[in-house]
Amino acid sequence: MTNEVIMRLSGDKLIMTVLTLQLPANLQFTDEQFEQIIAVNKDLRLELTAQGELVIMPPTGGETGNRNFDLLGQLWFWHNKNNLGKAFDSSTGFKLPNGATRSPDASWIRLERWDALTPQQRKKFLPLCPDFAVELVSESDDLEDTQTKMHEYLANGLKLGWLINPKDKQVEIYRPNQAPEVLQFPTSLSGEDVLPGFILNLQSIFG
Repeated sequence: MTNEVIMRLSGDKLIMTVLTLQLPANLQFTDEQFEQIIAVNKDLRLELTAQGELVIMPPTGGETGNRNFDLLGQLWFWHNKNNLGKAFDSSTGFKLPNGATRSPDASWIRLERWDALTPQQRKKFLPLCPDFAVELVSESDDLEDTQTKMHEYLANGLKLGWLINPKDKQVEIYRPNQAPEVLQFPTSLSGEDVLPGFILNLQSIFG
């Protein structure tokens, strides 16, 4: 199977477009087959929707990659100091209860949920929804699609989610049974009672 990421010029900027590949209704990937597809497409981030669509995302640009690195570094520092759970980068796949396989830009689960997984489950797509997830909107991301993904996380058990939009310097905070809270030009974010004591400094991410 070969796939393409569409690239086009807009003025002097190269725009990379996320593609969604429609699959026949009777074609269902096993986790092992999906992992094989990922293994031979290492330059792409791939996700599966609950409807069986294969989502193909291009590599990020330098600015987004640097923001992701900063975000993960701050999360790692808090995680390493507190040891309350397990943190993951964007290469980690979560098999959600609704059947979708998603890979947030950063995520975290409580230690007791990790300990409840078998050694074999830990080596595969994790069969759960993270307690905490972050999506960082990049140049190739569609904001509405990312918002839909955040609502999907909530419907599958997410406790706290951040949608960070560096272009508009805006953050949407997602909590269960609440409408998203929209913050304009925040300088920091609190992990609240989900990640107690974690404060994300947004100044370097917003730049």
